[in-house]
Amino acid sequence: SWITNQYDYYVLGNTALSFPDDAGMVRVDEESGLGFSIATDCNGRYCQLDPYQGAQLALAEAYRNVAVTGAKPVAVTDCLNFGSPENPEVMWQFGQAVDGLADGCLELGIPVTGGNVSFYNQTGDQPIFPTPVVGVLGIIDDVARRIPSGWQDAGENIYLLGVTANELSGSAWAQTVHNHLGGRPPAVDLAAERRLADLLHAGALQGLISSAHDLSSGGLAQALAEGVMRFGVGARVWLNEIIERDGVDAASALFSESTGRVLVSVPREDDVKFRGLCEGRGYPVLRIGVTDAPGDGADPSLEVQGLFTVSAS
Repeated sequence: SWITNQYDYYVLGNTALSFPDDAGMVRVDEESGLGFSIATDCNGRYCQLDPYQGAQLALAEAYRNVAVTGAKPVAVTDCLNFGSPENPEVMWQFGQAVDGLADGCLELGIPVTGGNVSFYNQTGDQPIFPTPVVGVLGIIDDVARRIPSGWQDAGENIYLLGVTANELSGSAWAQTVHNHLGGRPPAVDLAAERRLADLLHAGALQGLISSAHDLSSGGLAQALAEGVMRFGVGARVWLNEIIERDGVDAASALFSESTGRVLVSVPREDDVKFRGLCEGRGYPVLRIGVTDAPGDGADPSLEVQGLFTVSAS
């Protein structure tokens, strides 16, 4: 943020979304509202555990971050950062990441339009974690239909799209609480990511979704906190349905980094249509909370019923 805050990214007034939303969005035609959305992502911890799967996870997250804005992902670029290719282990990591990215793009049906490779990123003999940064670009017909990452109004229902598994290996929780890196990274289902993107695009076109935020680093807990802080509107959330349906405990419900998940807020008058949209496309959906305005003079807060309440101030 120290760098991005120095730059006026609203030059000419055509920036429709910017930090801290999940992707940037720019209008390119003032008459039609045509625009594009772009996001870049990578998690070096995942790639250290499995460079093939880590590259696909980077692709999936960038793809999802574009989709939550209401845009349709259409193209990929990359910046592949590794240690010395003279090190056989590093060269193996590089080959695995390239294969993972290529196979992932084939499954999603989007091309890699360009990219670059950076080798010899190391200190002495110690290479960096393999870091295949993936950028995804999407198109939106009218930026007026864009979806922000945080809820703006009280009284809306909060839904979780996707399924939560016990996937804490390589997570922010494992690093922060236990200083541990091991195990397998989260599974990635690119066919599900594609269905999710189609669902979000349809929801944006129909005007059913007030906000959408992907779940990635930090899991549901991080996404909820960011949703509250984005516009200063609180939330009351319950985890019992996630725990019962998905067979996870409260820690995994909050901090698992399972893929293919998005947090959305929906106006109550659009509930039936939204649930019908999800069910018609066969995508898992759970109502897990409501947005909540603070009382007079109070700070917005996040309440996870039965566990904790934290202020967003």
